[in-house]
Amino acid sequence: MNLNTPIGQIPKVGSFHTSRLKKLKIETVEDLVHHYPFRYENLGTPVKINALKVGERVSTAGKVEQIQNIRTRYGKNLTFATINDGTASIEAVWFNQPFLVKTVTPGAKIGLAGKIDYFSHKPTLINPDYELLNKPGTKGGFHTKGLVPIYPETSRLSSKWLRNKIKEMLPMVVGKIDETLSSESRSRNSLITKRQALWQIHFPNSEEQVKQARRRLAFEEIFITSLQAIERKASWEKLVKARPLNIHQEKILTLISNLPFNLTSSQNKVIKEILADLSAGKSMNRLLQGDVGSGKTVVAAIAAYVAYLNGYQTAFMAPTEILAAQHLKTLTSILSPLGVKLSIRTSSSKKRGPFDIIVGTHAILSKNVTFDNLALVIIDEQHRFGVEQRALLRTKAKRAHVLTMTATPIPRSLALVIFGDLDISTLDELPQGRKKIKTFVVPPEKRNRAYQFLRNKILEKRQAFIICPIIEPSETLSTAKAAKEEYSHLKTEVFPDLKLGLLHGKMKHSEKEIVLENFRDNNLNILVATPVVEVGIDVPNATVMMIEAAERFGLASLHQLRGRVGRSDQQAYCLLFTESSTENVIERLSSLEKHHLGLKLAKIDLKMRGPGHIFGTAQSGIPSFKIAELTDLPLINAARNEANLVFNQQKVNFTKSLRKGLEKQPLVTPD
Repeated sequence: MNLNTPIGQIPKVGSFHTSRLKKLKIETVEDLVHHYPFRYENLGTPVKINALKVGERVSTAGKVEQIQNIRTRYGKNLTFATINDGTASIEAVWFNQPFLVKTVTPGAKIGLAGKIDYFSHKPTLINPDYELLNKPGTKGGFHTKGLVPIYPETSRLSSKWLRNKIKEMLPMVVGKIDETLSSESRSRNSLITKRQALWQIHFPNSEEQVKQARRRLAFEEIFITSLQAIERKASWEKLVKARPLNIHQEKILTLISNLPFNLTSSQNKVIKEILADLSAGKSMNRLLQGDVGSGKTVVAAIAAYVAYLNGYQTAFMAPTEILAAQHLKTLTSILSPLGVKLSIRTSSSKKRGPFDIIVGTHAILSKNVTFDNLALVIIDEQHRFGVEQRALLRTKAKRAHVLTMTATPIPRSLALVIFGDLDISTLDELPQGRKKIKTFVVPPEKRNRAYQFLRNKILEKRQAFIICPIIEPSETLSTAKAAKEEYSHLKTEVFPDLKLGLLHGKMKHSEKEIVLENFRDNNLNILVATPVVEVGIDVPNATVMMIEAAERFGLASLHQLRGRVGRSDQQAYCLLFTESSTENVIERLSSLEKHHLGLKLAKIDLKMRGPGHIFGTAQSGIPSFKIAELTDLPLINAARNEANLVFNQQKVNFTKSLRKGLEKQPLVTPD
């Protein structure tokens, strides 16, 4: 046996178990020993039978005095056994397990773990876990006492089965497991060896051993991911040689002074970071993250203006046509008066002439779009693009600086791991004069009052969004309101006297544009939409955001949807409808009532639902960790610091070895 042995070649693992194990992504012995417990049941030390008490979950052991199957008059199969440890006897009963009489025989020593309750008026171990203790290699058992690991399972593949196989395999292969961290790294970070960690994670003697093992294995996952990111960053800086751009300070200051608003201190700080990158002798590869409405597009416009002043082009890529159109509108208002030529390229907008800045969707990646002198690539909401799309854009930009933007709030711990190869800038302020959006979780019994509230706001000449999670009714999402159906219901039964519009992702671009234009021009009172409006819609007159089935959204998505209102000096409101009364759901949604910063909400979502729910997409490139928790910032920092140290040491050692190799070579002089 070795680590690469296919799981089906392990003794007594047939085709059935092989197919079950594949569902858990276990295909080799190495996968098996790296299938970690997600929790432990602390059964403690075995208790003597004469000390057992009714109502307790206990661990005990003894000799089987007798065992028999009984079929009740109601057709149930019961297996009764009497266990004696020398202090007293107790009965155990199992339901529908008649095969036990063949394996648990009189005279066998057995370990038991379960709850004691009354059965037929006497104290009995009800359906307990069991293990035979007189089998070779059991050494006192590991299923029915101490800390018992509980594993991720699948149908007809139990934790007990997994424990047995891991117990069988681990001693055979643990000596073949390579250590990934040097003794110096382990010493610096107070870590046990990998072999020790694997043993302790599966078969710990104490909670402290579990803690040591989890920390060691989690550290390694973050360390390796961070080292790969550092190497990618170094490779980027080595291979991609972007043109250094001159910073025309006076012209940039003139642009800033002509803006109809003052930049925040956060924007000024980020602009300095970006300008330093653009003027340096290396390629910029920076992530700009900022809350909804924090002014990322203005920062991007200034970067694009720098490229223009140097005679170069900019490509600005957005994930949707709506967002691309919004960016074009913003950039045009800022840069057209300065002589900058802008163009757009989407699947429905293909006409274009000479341009300094081209804004578009993935259509920018088509062969028909060529660049004469591209110096800057801006990618908005990068995680919404596929890996291949991002790579293709970069092949078009071999000598370009890259600025990635996202309004998705990403906790620093997560950003460090996912975007470790990028420099990170954060906009953490909103423009002056913006009021906090008053947010309320609305239970079913208050729905009519909420509709009346919305009507009152429309009488005040304001507008509203009503968001539904899906377009059309779905059997699998029977409780979720569908946009088309809800639009019809609201238009005919709730607001028959108001003007309503419908917007969803399956509409043609021209249809979407007509609806959006009518909404922007206040020709519509209410826009019923799917989350297609999450980014790229700017209607300052809209002050009410209603979200149906809010529990189906991540907090980051809810926060971005909420950010579609509150874009003026008027008070805005966000109403979160839910028919769920689950404590966890109400607690999560209520956090939007209390918190108005996206980063704070992202940390809550990260803790409650995991990193995938922050982005809500499988294309986001989030590393899949088996044991590391992205909420453990101290561990992440320690692992990243170690990765930086090791990478720098590798560079030094490589240089030293290269020098030694050169010293040994004879000097060759030309004739």
